[in-house]
Amino acid sequence: MKQVNLGPNEIGVPAVVLGCMRITEAKDPVAVIETAMENGINFFDHADIYGGGKCEEIFAKAFKETQYKREDIFLQSKCGIVPGVMYDFSKEHIIKSVEDSLKRLNVEYLDSLLLHRPDTLMEPEEVAAAFDQLAADGKVKYFGVSNQYSRQIELLQKYLRQPLIINQLQFGVMHTGMVDFGLHVNMTDPRSVDHDDGVLEFSRMNDMTIQAWSPYQYGFFEGVFVDNDKFPELNKVLQEMADKYHTTKTGIASAWILRHPANMQVIAGTMNLGRIEEIAKASEVVLSREDWYGIYLAAGNDLP
Repeated sequence: MKQVNLGPNEIGVPAVVLGCMRITEAKDPVAVIETAMENGINFFDHADIYGGGKCEEIFAKAFKETQYKREDIFLQSKCGIVPGVMYDFSKEHIIKSVEDSLKRLNVEYLDSLLLHRPDTLMEPEEVAAAFDQLAADGKVKYFGVSNQYSRQIELLQKYLRQPLIINQLQFGVMHTGMVDFGLHVNMTDPRSVDHDDGVLEFSRMNDMTIQAWSPYQYGFFEGVFVDNDKFPELNKVLQEMADKYHTTKTGIASAWILRHPANMQVIAGTMNLGRIEEIAKASEVVLSREDWYGIYLAAGNDLP
């Protein structure tokens, strides 16, 4: 399993993260965790809202049945979304969310906590107070954000003692806005529009690890692009690359993300044991520059 450094720290973590949002659909959650661990994936991503909290409970119950110990894994969760109601970065909500997640996960601490989507009513001082308390109590080791752009991060970081070392962002072969903008500088076509406040370059400059979520989806949860008849040219090229690098189309889609020098992790949300294994193995595939751009073009992009 390829390793990356988490943020600016000398903390080696796997390039592939197992996202646990769909663990409620797993036929055998114990086998899912064991397969991930056997293939070098010991990083598990949760959120307080996944399954209304059930995902964390199922994970904890299944993990207890494995041979592994708490110190063998990296546990991450997220908070801040009150589904269908609001976003809440208040001190009270952050601390309660963490305490509830710890109880559901049956652990004493999280390795990392991310603020889940921006809260426009955020009081940075409240977030800072919450993080200080969680860090002092030993309940969270590292902090980050999800779906935030550079100036939102800078505003928050101004008040924090702890560095924000992670940003979860949607990125993949069919969701390339962060890359498009950087390639279409000084142009006037739609791909030249910066929708993300230069967050890709910002992350690299500030040693933030980008965690790519929904890496195999197109649109906003519209479906997967692998083996999808809507994308014949892309799938043709993915198969050619899979044959060349001795992996699968999904493996190539993962390797495409990890080929970028921005120190990214891929969040694989599958509960399919075979797919977990193939994604893990593909983390070691290093695409050539020409092949990376070939996939980019096959996805319907262009170069100015």
